[in-house]
Amino acid sequence: MEKEHTGGISRRSALKRMGAFIAGTAAWGMTSLTGCGKTEKKRIILYFTGTGNCLYVARQLADEHTELLSIPQLVKEKRYELEADEIGIVYPIYGHMPPNMVREYIKRAKLAAGYKFAVLTYGRRKCNAVGIWDEITQRAGCPFDYITTMIMVDNWLPNFDMAEEMKLDKQIPESLKRITSDLQAKRHWHEPFSDDERRQHEGFMAYTGLDPEVGFLMRSEKYFAVTDACIDCGICTEVCPRGNYKLTSQGVKTEGDCDFCFACIQNCPQKAIQFKSLPDDPLLARGEINPNARYRNEHVSLWSIKEANRQ
Repeated sequence: MEKEHTGGISRRSALKRMGAFIAGTAAWGMTSLTGCGKTEKKRIILYFTGTGNCLYVARQLADEHTELLSIPQLVKEKRYELEADEIGIVYPIYGHMPPNMVREYIKRAKLAAGYKFAVLTYGRRKCNAVGIWDEITQRAGCPFDYITTMIMVDNWLPNFDMAEEMKLDKQIPESLKRITSDLQAKRHWHEPFSDDERRQHEGFMAYTGLDPEVGFLMRSEKYFAVTDACIDCGICTEVCPRGNYKLTSQGVKTEGDCDFCFACIQNCPQKAIQFKSLPDDPLLARGEINPNARYRNEHVSLWSIKEANRQ
């Protein structure tokens, strides 16, 4: 059969050329899309939360290219190597120090990022928290470019009444605006602290007898009691980042190393978890200010705290 010609070439050749052109165009398009994807800056934000404050801050600092990762879940999964354009961490300070789980995680972590930032939340007094985090990360070979603090509701139950704390204006939107602006500019800065603040921290450590290399690492069975008000709802078994609470045939029992994050006592709907009476312990010598008042960040659900912490 005589071949049909188009512009001096056979129809078959023309179709082959057209197919090659379409395939090439599609491949170029995929390459272009991939290239565009690479220009987007990926940000990872790690967080540790007991009452939702740090999870709320992490969410506010996230954009559509941000991955939020719970440190208790990373520890559970034994996931210590992370890579992104930017890696941040948001954690609450306990006695001006990071939670023990955060401290131990950063010692083992390999964080590959061009820019690393840390936001440390506190309620009343931060002292030299920035310096403490800088020293820990420098020793771990994982220095941070930007470290700042942010005031939030103080959920330290032995000293503060949650009902009164929630009435205070902590200027949270203003702090978030400042930090967001700094991160957009990739500011390299460590929030300064004074010699007096350093001395205040040293006094606190001398008074409490805490080990500066460990921070708050307590035993849950020593400090917490489950009362007869417990209805075995199991919430405490899911919000504890160390999985210290268990449902047994004799009711809820607690035992294990404890970060003193108060997720258990703050999130119990029956207020069935109470501090034990420890008049000789410097942390609980005065008991609790208001055992009837509990706190969870108003923007964070109980379900979210369970997702972040359940073991």
